[in-house]
Amino acid sequence: MLNDTFKRRFQELADSFAQLPFVPNSSGMSGTHVATGDWQRWATSAQSLVRAVYGETSPQYQNFAQAFRDCSGYDYQVTTLRGVFLSAKDDFDGGYVFNVDLRVSGEVFGDFVTLAKQSLSEGQKDVAAVLACAALEDALKRFAAANGEDPSGRTMQEVVNLLKSKGLVAGAQKSLLDAMPKIRNHALHADWGKLSEPDVSSVIAFVEQFLLSKFGGG
Repeated sequence: MLNDTFKRRFQELADSFAQLPFVPNSSGMSGTHVATGDWQRWATSAQSLVRAVYGETSPQYQNFAQAFRDCSGYDYQVTTLRGVFLSAKDDFDGGYVFNVDLRVSGEVFGDFVTLAKQSLSEGQKDVAAVLACAALEDALKRFAAANGEDPSGRTMQEVVNLLKSKGLVAGAQKSLLDAMPKIRNHALHADWGKLSEPDVSSVIAFVEQFLLSKFGGG
């Protein structure tokens, strides 16, 4: 799981900071600094991790990126970077970051949706249908798994029924979802004559909304 990988990497980077060589400043200046290559290597890895976990719009990432831009290697600047990093680590370790797997999956599915929309605009209805339906089915299964349900071996219709029975989808989203398995079956069984452009557009629109509401992105 991504959470386990990220947790391990947070700890590795927290430990490796202790290995950074702080050396006295030259030219009679008080304090210490870390050589450019050393602190930048650590900070680049830390920034990549914070971005992967929280996303570029998060305060954790924005604060780290700003501290990175302001840093030239002096001890107080490098320790500021460490402080922002440890704050992000504390939030993660404390369980205050929810559904990392869903957010990252949402970004991936969002790419599929973009491709589907592009294909549809180019008149490739069938390609768009396959992309959108595959993204939707996988998204539904991942959403079920993230909420403690086991979707393995289930058809899309069974996953839809599971989500509805557990109250994980409701309202207009629930009603729209009822039409999706039929469209999915036409697409993945190559029944192209039974698919219209409005059908494909409806799947794309639903996936986009589902990603926004359930995955925190898309």
